[in-house]
Order: sequence, then C-alpha cells, then structure tokens
Amino acid sequence: MNSSNGNGSMSTASSSGAWNGRDQFPAGLRVLVVDDDQTCLMVFEKMLKTCLYQVTKCNKAEIALSVLREHKNEFDIVISDVHMPDMDGFELLKHINSEMDLPVILISADARKQVVMKGVTYGACDYLIKPVCIETLKNIWQHVVRKKARNTF
Repeated sequence: MNSSNGNGSMSTASSSGAWNGRDQFPAGLRVLVVDDDQTCLMVFEKMLKTCLYQVTKCNKAEIALSVLREHKNEFDIVISDVHMPDMDGFELLKHINSEMDLPVILISADARKQVVMKGVTYGACDYLIKPVCIETLKNIWQHVVRKKARNTF
C-alpha cells in the first residue's frame, strides 16, 4: 500500500518473507510509524524491517488516524513522534486510546521529565528518546503481548 497527496503521505513496506502468519510472531509485527521528519521515518523503517516487522509510515498524524480508522485490526502497535505540526503525538494518543485498543509508543528528542510524564499519563505504553537503537525496537512486541494479556483477564 502506497499513497500520497499534497497534504502528506503514507507508505507500507515489509521485509520479504517476514509475514508467514501469526505463528511466526514477533516476525511480521504490524507497526505504524508516525513522524513529520522523513529522515526519521526512513531510519525507523530500515531498523524495523531489520527486526522483520511490517512497517507503515505516515508523515502526518491526521493521515495516521485516518489509516487506523479505515484499517481497523490491521496494526499491532503505533510508534508516534511527540512534536508534529498537524496534530501532536499526545492528541493522536488520546484518539487512539478512545477509539482503538492499540499500544502506542511515543518517541521524541525531547527528554524533559514533564513531557515524558505527560506521555505516560496520557496512556503511552513507552516513551523512547531519539535516537532510538535497534535493540530497543526489537523488543516492542512485548507491549503488544502485554496489551493482549490485559484484555484477556
């Protein structure tokens, strides 16, 4: 899936052979990455694909929210930048939490305690400080498992 218009863009990429069914979990983890910085999107895509995750990128939070609404149950987790011009990551997080049952990881170069606390208070399952290393991304599947486990009890 690859679409774009003058107002933003969204694209999907997956590692070849990564998605052989849910029995290969966490390979094939379906990740939506939202960041207005194209370079960050490319870096995240490359690292997540190295982890054998399916990656969909959006450069605007409004587009990401539309994609999530239109493709319910097609994503396992969302990774969103905090500071974006159209809608910040906190607002996106509020929408996702009220409309969907997805874990959301916030990312930012902003490491101020009050910003991190705001993310956690709003319901983010994690807050990662940029630059994010691949070892951290390899373990994001744990948030998906935790969320599903909470919902079964």
